[in-house]
Amino acid sequence: MNLEEAATVSAYPASLNQNEADEWNDESQPSAIAASPTTDALLLDAYSRAVTGAVEHISPSVVNIEVHQSAGRNRSGDPRERRGGGSGFVFTPDGLILTNSHVVHDARRMEVTFADGRRMPASAIGDDPASDLAVIRVDEPGLTAASLGDSQQLRVGQLVVAIGNPYGFQSTVTAGVVSALGRSLRSYSGRLIDDVIQTDAALNPGNSGGPLVDSVGRVVGVNTATILPAQGICFAIGINTAKFVASRLLRDGRIRRSFIGVSAQTVPVHRRVVRFYDLPKESGALVLSVEENSPAKRAGLRDGDIIVALEGNPVAGVDDLHRVLTDVRVGASCGLTVLRRTEKLELKIVPEEAQ
Repeated sequence: MNLEEAATVSAYPASLNQNEADEWNDESQPSAIAASPTTDALLLDAYSRAVTGAVEHISPSVVNIEVHQSAGRNRSGDPRERRGGGSGFVFTPDGLILTNSHVVHDARRMEVTFADGRRMPASAIGDDPASDLAVIRVDEPGLTAASLGDSQQLRVGQLVVAIGNPYGFQSTVTAGVVSALGRSLRSYSGRLIDDVIQTDAALNPGNSGGPLVDSVGRVVGVNTATILPAQGICFAIGINTAKFVASRLLRDGRIRRSFIGVSAQTVPVHRRVVRFYDLPKESGALVLSVEENSPAKRAGLRDGDIIVALEGNPVAGVDDLHRVLTDVRVGASCGLTVLRRTEKLELKIVPEEAQ
């Protein structure tokens, strides 16, 4: 055997003949192909096509909202205006636009700019600070309405695209994935917004109120907030929540919620009391004060009582109390379970509509 033949044999395992070596060599080809730059480019192109397709589908419905709010008066007594704004999207062809409450709240006048450059005044239909959602309207028929999806069908890791029209810059786009579902977020009114979508699709300033869409361009959320110290943690209100709020705003101009007239805070309940009464939660809402002529006062609620249930629904704190006090409770007699020192009491209370 010469040196050339020895080099050929040493290129394959000693137990393989030439034919087997050829087969072994062929089987190794797919792994080389899988790692090739061409395949990587194709994968990246598929991702790019999904994002660009979603953007092209939703962009005609995304608008910029310029808001003018009262800012008091200057030294000469003339009224001053403060300008702000955000994004929104058309969800009906006759000009209804969904956006954030904090974008349009207390606006004296609003102007909407579309992707094609058209600019027109808008009027408020209603806004709900507790869910940070609002509906406004422009008098323009035949608009391109966004397709609304189902936020209940979202999955963690799913591709989503956040689109806005901040400061008139058309279709500012960021893409990412759903990081978590079922989050809770405190609205600027103090109430807790449930079923919030967490995403790493960054929200640029002015993107508030814009749509969060899936890979086919269906709106699955309304972009609402970002945590500034934490890079890449952004939130959107699920579109299912937005559908419900929008329908009530269109019907009533506001969301009806009930109240009982107490100031409260979340406190733990002593473990012995929890075990003795077999309570489902280990905390409750401690009543700090009771308003005069309120449902709570008429029901006999006192300072120091701990609310642990309302109409059979466990109350682990103030947020649970807010959640249970919906519009269906207005004017309806409800059972209120409270702890007064170590005694468990059942009271009857009739919540009133919050003003």
